[in-house]
Amino acid sequence: MTTAQTQELDVQPTPLALLLLGREADPRSERGVECPGDLPSPSDPDLVARARAAKERLGDKVFVLGHHYQRDEVIQFADVTGDSFKLAREAAARPEAEYIVFCGVHFMAESADILTSDDQKVVLPDLAAGCSMADMATAEQVAECWDVLTEAGVAERVVPVSYMNSSADIKAFTGRHGGTICTSSNAQRALEWAFQQGEKVLFLPDQHLGRNTAVRDMGMSPEDCVVYNPHRPNGGLTTQELRDARMILWRGHCSVHGRFSLDSVKDVRERIPGVRVLVHPECRHEVVAAADEVGSTEYIIKALEAAPAGSKWAIGTELNLVRRLANRFAPEGKEVVFLDRTVCFCSTMNRIDLPHLVWALESLADGNTVNRIEVDKETEAFAKLALERMLALP
Repeated sequence: MTTAQTQELDVQPTPLALLLLGREADPRSERGVECPGDLPSPSDPDLVARARAAKERLGDKVFVLGHHYQRDEVIQFADVTGDSFKLAREAAARPEAEYIVFCGVHFMAESADILTSDDQKVVLPDLAAGCSMADMATAEQVAECWDVLTEAGVAERVVPVSYMNSSADIKAFTGRHGGTICTSSNAQRALEWAFQQGEKVLFLPDQHLGRNTAVRDMGMSPEDCVVYNPHRPNGGLTTQELRDARMILWRGHCSVHGRFSLDSVKDVRERIPGVRVLVHPECRHEVVAAADEVGSTEYIIKALEAAPAGSKWAIGTELNLVRRLANRFAPEGKEVVFLDRTVCFCSTMNRIDLPHLVWALESLADGNTVNRIEVDKETEAFAKLALERMLALP
């Protein structure tokens, strides 16, 4: 239905409808989603050829990054694939590339902008490609949390540790308050460092990675952890609970990894005798406890590479990656299945499709910079400080 037809019917699009259409902004999010320009039709049979031609026209001026969770139709054009931090560092290692096209989500493009030079332009093909987890912690909410910690008399003993899957504003908050960033691969090292600096950790924004690292990897008790809910007064916690806790976990989670359950693990073991369950540490604690192995996306890939022929694996992470791994290792006699019976793609990762990529590449080839992601200098400085503390971890 066109806008004119909508007006004739006196029907006003809702904010959610506008957001899904790639227009307006989510008031609960720190990102806008306006995407100017006309996209090619997704039914255009020449999309692959158009993307290839635009990339060839740009030559060394463009460097395309593809996160593991991207669609196959997009990942085929990536110069490098990997997790968010690996990709940001790869971008920084290509100073000759004028344009960094990040096929991922908003916080990843921000990290690339922070780590690349001022002369480089980071482009996100669809500005609506956000991250529900990152959006669960806004700058205003985290500032209010710090006020609560201050009033409880514990802020000076708290060191913030923020997951890479967070906005530039949250990374900057972390840098301002003496904290560090972590990835799913080095979360334990980051927490060990933080506890050398202070008595408590405020872990943002994924409660599951924080809890799994503290309890599973570092031997803490579940009672050492409390969950701060930004939607409740004082985070839903008493002053005494804040004073007693060692880990103050932000009430955030990944919408994909959070859907795996203990029933998923039990079900796959019954269906596939001898299967090994390998999950990402963003999964719930009971799922991680029931799994055979736990690790980041890079860990998952390496584990399957090293697995013997004939082995069977149920993987608890985003479906695009699991399907790609299943196809890759099938010729080697390795069976790879999705942990849950229900198909679940990351909806925001899937916003980057071939029409958006073609539009971005053709625009750049024509000399028009679109959807540039820029982090302001003050935010960049403090966010980079937090990232540099992570890079300095032993």
